[in-house]
Amino acid sequence: PGAFMDRSVLEGDPHSVIEAMIIAGYAVGAHQGYVYVRAEYPLAIERLTRAIQQAREWGFLNHDILGTGFGFDLDIRIGAGAFVCGEETALMASIEGKRGEPRPRPPFPAISGLWGCPTLLNNVETYANVTWIILNGAEAFAAIGNESSKGTKVFALAGNVVNTGLVEVPMGMPLGDLIFDIGGGVRGGKKFKAAQAGGPSGGCIPAEHLNVPMDYDQLKELGAMMGSGGLIVMDENTCMVDLARYFLDFIQDESCGKCTPCRVGTKRMLEILNRITRGQGQEGDIELLIDLGEQIRDSALCGLGQTAPNPVLSTLRYFRDEYEAHIRDKKCPACVCSSLFEAPCSHTCPAGTSVPKYIALISHRRFTDAFRLIRDHNPFVSVCGRVCNAPCESKCRRAQIDEPVSIRALKRFAADAAERGELPMPATMESKAAGKKVAIIGSGPAGLTCAYHLARLGIKPTVFEAESVAGGMLATAIPPYRLPRNVLAGEIEMIKSLGVEIKLNARVDKAGFEKIRADYDAVFVATGADKGWTLGIPGEDLEGVYDAITFLKDANLGRNTIEVGEKVAVVGGGNSAVDAARTALRRGAKKVTIIYRRLKADMPAAPEEIHEAEVEGVEIRYLAVPVEAIGENGRLKSLRVQLLDQGEFDKSGRRRPRPIEGSEFDLPVDTVITALSQEPDTEYLGGLVETKKGGTVKIDGSTMKTSAEGVFAGGDVVNGPWTVIGAVGDGIKAAISIDRYLGGTGELASDTANIEIPPAPEDVDDIVETPRVHTNLLKPEQRVGNAEVDLGYTREQALREAARCLRCDACQ
Repeated sequence: PGAFMDRSVLEGDPHSVIEAMIIAGYAVGAHQGYVYVRAEYPLAIERLTRAIQQAREWGFLNHDILGTGFGFDLDIRIGAGAFVCGEETALMASIEGKRGEPRPRPPFPAISGLWGCPTLLNNVETYANVTWIILNGAEAFAAIGNESSKGTKVFALAGNVVNTGLVEVPMGMPLGDLIFDIGGGVRGGKKFKAAQAGGPSGGCIPAEHLNVPMDYDQLKELGAMMGSGGLIVMDENTCMVDLARYFLDFIQDESCGKCTPCRVGTKRMLEILNRITRGQGQEGDIELLIDLGEQIRDSALCGLGQTAPNPVLSTLRYFRDEYEAHIRDKKCPACVCSSLFEAPCSHTCPAGTSVPKYIALISHRRFTDAFRLIRDHNPFVSVCGRVCNAPCESKCRRAQIDEPVSIRALKRFAADAAERGELPMPATMESKAAGKKVAIIGSGPAGLTCAYHLARLGIKPTVFEAESVAGGMLATAIPPYRLPRNVLAGEIEMIKSLGVEIKLNARVDKAGFEKIRADYDAVFVATGADKGWTLGIPGEDLEGVYDAITFLKDANLGRNTIEVGEKVAVVGGGNSAVDAARTALRRGAKKVTIIYRRLKADMPAAPEEIHEAEVEGVEIRYLAVPVEAIGENGRLKSLRVQLLDQGEFDKSGRRRPRPIEGSEFDLPVDTVITALSQEPDTEYLGGLVETKKGGTVKIDGSTMKTSAEGVFAGGDVVNGPWTVIGAVGDGIKAAISIDRYLGGTGELASDTANIEIPPAPEDVDDIVETPRVHTNLLKPEQRVGNAEVDLGYTREQALREAARCLRCDACQ
């Protein structure tokens, strides 16, 4: 045995293996057996030794077993546990006292094995099944498992899974059932990313294949293998490039060196992976890895050598984008490859904000400098301090001790506490493209961020906004109780003060787009995604059924033409659904119910927003879906809802809801608000710009260029419904690319070089658990109208929270 599951058989029931080997010896005429055990398994050796002694005492191991005239004996061979000795010919060489090296086949062991004799060689797990099959019959054994793989298999669940350990399951059990039903799911509630099946030379299986049956054929088809039954579960914080490097390093170290493809080929592959994880990857490295891997797979001497490239080939097959991010963008999305970043939080922020530095400034009471440092990249400091989804916090290393630092709340505090009288305007510099004219269609966070940075370079941006107010979805979709309008207006005024012209009520049509292209040197398309999806059910055209964006826009722009009535149902689980539900309460609804087709853990909305909605009295019905809107005289009266349960996994790694027949019920409602998702309306582009399925604009991710000359795009119009900080990041990238396109260097203006960053405290190793400081919230009974709910930090609270930062930037 070479794995934990084999060890458990010998520790738990060694007699089953002994009996099976006696029977196998009798069947093939062999009189001597050997059990090869790793020296690292002393308990297995002890119990197997005792079991062999007992078998000899009872006459089951001697020259005449039970008077049959057949003799059989059994010896233990203790090996060094070399990985290569998992290959059968290397294992036999080790038993013979030689170095564990594979040899070419044929001849196969059944013809010429130990000392040139015909040899039957099997895993102890296989032998342990023999007695059961003889006692219960082949048909009973074949009834377990699936069509191609019979019986059971012991898997060793490890990694980021709640329940680790050994589990025996029928062959063909879906991978997702094994991980989530038996393993308890991913530890810490994080998102499942992949599972490594088959040990170090196995392959990775991504979330889109959670329904795969765990059998030999299906795993091989996916680029993995059954191997010894090892199954390592990985979450969103696993870097697949680093994982491939780790396993290849192990395999390369364990290579016996007998054949050149394995010995030299894996070394060359490892050198490439080491370069990539250090930020020294080059174009062509991916293709070279694939070429080398396929050559090794086809030419290595033994099975272990042939499967050695599996970790690399499988991660390239399913996670090629991570390799490309390492090579082209010098980014590690999982924040593992430390050579590529100064701190995980900053690395994760799409705007590139230097998080530890501004937190250090806050901790030293330099609030204005902290604000300036953030504003240098991101003009929406106050906005993001309130509505950012805070991807930085998901990578905060403080979470490994207690809880992540409340980075978003500290950003807001810096904006609130900055002394406006001391605050200089953002610095400018003259680009070689200065004086050029750029049209920006859409005044959301992507468009205005792009305009902000272009204006600081001396380029003249003009923003075209279809609505009567600037801000895009910040102004029309996010309620004032989350984002006060004076806060948003203040930051837009700062952007305008740099020379940015914003034209309101300036909806662009096909003719207008062509004219803009002719009149401006470059165009940035940033019109967002505000076209709501429909339910696709009977009755959704009744009066009283609205999409969330239409409803929120009506409320947020003060039009107030939609009367919600007393009973409101909101369909969906994202932030728009929660915003619509809480807004409906503020518009006078007495009963608001969110209907969501999955579980709470699957809701895309921010957990804190879901919690506050429930605090305010919003009811959430999970595993439910509307099937018909019922009306009377053209007016909505009720919503027919069907209950769901969970079926197979979908490509996102979540279980797909399935209807429960006969579970329908009618929910009396005055208004239904649909918040399924949105897509961009790009008809005004007139087919001049290539789009993808769903209407999003196709771009070159590194340059933000579209298929039309001089036209760039970013934000929701490219990504679909996304995040505020993601749109800000796209605006920054677009400004850099547009400046280069117009003849500049792509270097943005900056005025933070003179901000001295405080050094990290010297006692950083003496960290003790300290609870996260939570912001102050308005009491539920005080949440009337559009009063802001989250009141932020006091100065004392902000200083306490800032002190929790580990200063990863100084530790790198």
